[in-house]
Amino acid sequence: MRKFTTIAVAVLVSAGLLTGCGGRRDTPTADRGGAVTCEVSQETRIGIATGNATGVYFALGNAYAEQISDATGGKVKATASETGASVQNIQQLVSGTYQLAFSLADSAADATLGTGSFTEKQPVRAISRIYTNYTQVIVRTGSGINSLADMRGKRVSTGSPKSGTEVIAQRLLKSAGLDPETDVSAQRLDLTKTVDGLKDGSIDAMFWSGGLPTPGITDLFTTAKDKVKFLDIADLLDKMRTVNPVYEQGIIPAATYGLPADVRTIVVPNLLLVREDLDANLACVLTKVLFDRKAQLELANPAAKGIDRATARNTAPVELHRGADKALQ
Repeated sequence: MRKFTTIAVAVLVSAGLLTGCGGRRDTPTADRGGAVTCEVSQETRIGIATGNATGVYFALGNAYAEQISDATGGKVKATASETGASVQNIQQLVSGTYQLAFSLADSAADATLGTGSFTEKQPVRAISRIYTNYTQVIVRTGSGINSLADMRGKRVSTGSPKSGTEVIAQRLLKSAGLDPETDVSAQRLDLTKTVDGLKDGSIDAMFWSGGLPTPGITDLFTTAKDKVKFLDIADLLDKMRTVNPVYEQGIIPAATYGLPADVRTIVVPNLLLVREDLDANLACVLTKVLFDRKAQLELANPAAKGIDRATARNTAPVELHRGADKALQ
């Protein structure tokens, strides 16, 4: 009986019928070249790598998955999953666990160039630039932290391991003259645990890179408004741009979280990524749904208002997938 079970499992694995957390292994997603018709000929399942459960990636990823399935009449069935975000998303995209991934543009650029968190160039392409992420640095008002340099010796959440937030947090700390490994007590926490830590005082400060508004941050300022505050980090922009030129200055409007005033910060675009060998027709379909169903995505989170055809092709140094190129013509 044991021998029969082993053989049966082997046959299933060989046939590609066992599934991973990101989608079926028998999904026909390989690009065979030829003209792009933007039509998927057979039922296809894809997994979407998003981010923390209380972040914008997760909210939009689930809405996007629903719209993909609906717009294609179920021909393309998409499922979104919670992940650690950008760096992890790219790694699992390349490994085949997922077929579509949200990523910060700086992490995607590192992947394309084989720098930063990546030791070699990764086979990824973009289907579109989407909305902008805002770096949100928040501290407890009684912590004595009024600048990033004041974080020395403090308990600081730098985001989930292998997330875009962690990449930006470490670069910002270095730009402020701190060693993220030794000068702060780094807490590598997801957004939910980070918000809880600021509320109960177990951490002093946090970094978050996300769209506006981020549900978890809304919750924080709703329940602990007088106990926390934002830091202005715009003065570090020049140093950050020497690391990666995708960084820009931005403003978190006071109305976003009921703040007493606008907050200057550093922003970075988001990209939707696929493998370079993804079927071009599938890539075309995914791109068309993104723009055809934008109104529905905006209902999931206002950050989707930043999805714009005028900037969709601005993904450099990440190349645009040829299927997306067709959809955006």
